[in-house]
Amino acid sequence: MAGSGYRDYFKVLGVERSADADAVKRAFRKLARKYHPDVNPDNQEAEARFKEVSEAYEVLSDPEKRRRYEQFGQYWNQAGVPGGGSGPAGVDVDFGRYGNFDDFINDLLGRFGGGAGPGGFAGGGPGFGGGFPGGGFPRGGARSTLNLDAEATVKVGFSEAFRGGERTLSVNDERVQVRIPPGVKSGSKLRLKGKGNAQPGTGRRGDLYLIIDVQSHPIWRLEGDQLRADLPVAFDELALGGTVKVMTPDGEAEVSIPSGTAPGRSLRLKGKGWPGKSGRGDLLLTLDLQWPKQWSKEQRQLLEQLQSSRDDDLRQQWLKNASL
Repeated sequence: MAGSGYRDYFKVLGVERSADADAVKRAFRKLARKYHPDVNPDNQEAEARFKEVSEAYEVLSDPEKRRRYEQFGQYWNQAGVPGGGSGPAGVDVDFGRYGNFDDFINDLLGRFGGGAGPGGFAGGGPGFGGGFPGGGFPRGGARSTLNLDAEATVKVGFSEAFRGGERTLSVNDERVQVRIPPGVKSGSKLRLKGKGNAQPGTGRRGDLYLIIDVQSHPIWRLEGDQLRADLPVAFDELALGGTVKVMTPDGEAEVSIPSGTAPGRSLRLKGKGWPGKSGRGDLLLTLDLQWPKQWSKEQRQLLEQLQSSRDDDLRQQWLKNASL
């Protein structure tokens, strides 16, 4: 912004002439948010005020410019500068080069030597196709460094998570090939280096972290590295025992049910579970007793024979001990 008259930059920012750098920075942040064109679309007065605020901050945030401004007033830009100058400081802003307001603020503070500072504005816009959420100051790092890393959630099918594979994703209008390792779990993070948010004017890009969300399966459940499922069994299979055919992630298999097995017991197939760093976990099949929806005449006759042939009283001891 090229101005022709004298501006009291301290009044523009609403600070005392004795205000230190932090006070100047805080005042600028507050006014920049208030008058930013994104907040005041098609408002030329607000845009002009915004540029005036930016001009004031450029001068007062630079120790040398501020010293000359306080000493020479409206002629500060000519004083002490070889060849002089044409007028007060200029701040020409091309808002189109910034993805969002936070990018602009951080770039502006960086150019004027202010850094992001406490409470800085950092981060991106919405997920894939634009900027990414999750920007901010890096943990444990210098607060003046903008964190350009980003996060996005990717849904992965149960089978795809078990076996692994490759995905092609669209990231900021760029096609990116992603390898999903076998045995990935919900909450796992995959890092795509250099695919995060971009810092305007510098070409710097952060990393993109994909957070895996494994979808549920109608049969299998994942507990740690163990795969669990309920295996439907009949009364006679539990009572008499036998070999039954089951399905595992590796295909069909046979398991033996010992005679007299109680419902709810689990059969373990070692090394048939979820892939992990130290190998495959186990597969656990919980025996789930299923009664016929409707008993046939023959089945009822067999049950009646079983009832009449039973010579033990299952509840005799229970009745004796249950009295209070």
